[in-house]
Amino acid sequence: MNAGQGLDWFRELLWTALIAASPVVLTVVVVGLIIAVVQAATQVNDQAVAFGPKALAVVIALVISGPFLLGEMVDFTRSVLAAIGEVTP
Repeated sequence: MNAGQGLDWFRELLWTALIAASPVVLTVVVVGLIIAVVQAATQVNDQAVAFGPKALAVVIALVISGPFLLGEMVDFTRSVLAAIGEVTP
């Protein structure tokens, strides 16, 4: 394995991590923005109010996108394990 191949694997690792994290992060951002607007309009500035909807939204996002994310991570793991056998010292 040379430095170029190592960088390619690292790039692929970062891309897979970005794909795996994006549904949850985007869901929390959107729900947080909506809750912030509602809290600003009602002048209820309690942090506990925002936690419940965000937690529920994260669970829903993981249930919906879970199979796709698991498939992506399994594909990446399989390709890494297959490439280990091809590495020459």
